[in-house]
Amino acid sequence: VQLVESGGGSVEAGGSLRLSCAISVSEIVFRAGYSGWFRQIPGTERRDGVVALDKDGGQAVADAVKGRFAMSKDNAKDILYLQMDALKPEDTAMYYCVVGRPPITAQQALDVMTERRTYNFWGRGTQVTVSL
Repeated sequence: VQLVESGGGSVEAGGSLRLSCAISVSEIVFRAGYSGWFRQIPGTERRDGVVALDKDGGQAVADAVKGRFAMSKDNAKDILYLQMDALKPEDTAMYYCVVGRPPITAQQALDVMTERRTYNFWGRGTQVTVSL
């Protein structure tokens, strides 16, 4: 496993969580064209790209989480972060991090994570549950 997510858990609506994605192979980061997070409700097919970063530092954020979620990248530690604030029950899902080689824009990466089922590298996910 080359990407490992952590930081998920249960939180009340309005709360915050910070997810981490540790990348164990630096070569992946070095060659990355984009990185990002998508979410999926277990047992369903639908995936939603949440936030993406491109190689030039551009960021794209899905409308459903705009103003509440932000992604950052620690190149020294090879870790991706997803800061989630003002969480809502509809944010409940399994969250996955993704790293892809194509040098596409952040918006294109967001679409890729939503529309495709496989990527260059992705983790096993971490569960986020938001209750009222």
